[in-house]
Amino acid sequence: MRNIASFEEIVNLKTTDIYFLRAKEVLKRAGVNPKVVMEITCSSRDLPWITLAGLDDLTELLRGKNVDVFSLPEGTIFPPRDINGIPIPAVKITGRYLEFGMLETPLLGSISQASGIATKASFFKKRIGDIPLLSFGVRRMHPALAPLIDRNAYIGGCDKVSSIIGAERIGKRAEGTMPHSLLLLLGEEKGWKMYDEVMEADSARTALVDTYGDEKESAIRAAEIIEDLDAVRLDTPSSRRGNFSDIVREVKWELDRRGKGDVGIIVSGGIKEEDIEGLKKAGATGFGIGTSISSAAAIDFAMDIVNIDGKDKTKKGKYSGNKNVFRCKKCHSYLVSTESKQRCPVDGTSMESIYEKVVDGGKVNYKEDVDKSREYVLEQLGWFQLS
Repeated sequence: MRNIASFEEIVNLKTTDIYFLRAKEVLKRAGVNPKVVMEITCSSRDLPWITLAGLDDLTELLRGKNVDVFSLPEGTIFPPRDINGIPIPAVKITGRYLEFGMLETPLLGSISQASGIATKASFFKKRIGDIPLLSFGVRRMHPALAPLIDRNAYIGGCDKVSSIIGAERIGKRAEGTMPHSLLLLLGEEKGWKMYDEVMEADSARTALVDTYGDEKESAIRAAEIIEDLDAVRLDTPSSRRGNFSDIVREVKWELDRRGKGDVGIIVSGGIKEEDIEGLKKAGATGFGIGTSISSAAAIDFAMDIVNIDGKDKTKKGKYSGNKNVFRCKKCHSYLVSTESKQRCPVDGTSMESIYEKVVDGGKVNYKEDVDKSREYVLEQLGWFQLS
């Protein structure tokens, strides 16, 4: 048996929670199908920000449904709560409840995981800055998710992705280095040499230098064998790592001493956010991040009714009303309001509503542009800080 649901199965409610189908039968028998406003929010106070992603899947699920959908633009970085502590509705859907309410499970899943990956990638990119960040994590998740992982890692700030299908999904070329298996099968020096001969002329030459012995000694030999070596990669196992920053520092020192200071140092292998600063200071010039991004915690989005037939109504713990989301152009503060206009409480500037109508009566207006979304993320990273 396969373990992957098809799009047809998803849209036909095979992946939904059963209680929605039971509710549908009850409402149909009762003759109740009001026009509702439902919003998707995250009530967490723990995240410094959320990077919204996954609108490609969310809007496709609602194609042809008689609903209107307003959303923050894909790639928007926003705090879970506004300046007054109100949860920010990332997405707002209006329509007859039975037209779309049964899709709550896949709608939430579509943006929760995508946004989790994009958010974690943006955390890493904020710490790493302008040097390359590569998405290496597809091997840690089900292979069917490779396009989703690499698409949203790229939007969140990764510069390159490693899987072929993930790269195709974003219209890029897959990038990587070499596996340990190549050097085990051929030996280091023959492996490096033949890798250099076989690789396309315009591909970066990055040699793996941690298979057997001392990383700095292997880096020196690789730089001698590959004339135009771009970088070495250190994927040293944690059991042999000691102080990883010191290993990077030693490799950089020895390369510099031999006139190979232009050879970069890419580090990978279980790198976490808290490792970045020390590795950068030691001389790392690129990062391959795997599990931390690909298996990032999903954003805990929830979808709730906030208005029924024009009357504000919601469950306890939520905030009723058909809301707008405003952002200040100067200080970038967020404000949630049921009004059509707002001034920033911080500096008095006229705020702009940043909602976009991504579905209009079932017609999908959302136009994917992963490069534009990624550039938008990089712009906003300058507005936010990590602790």
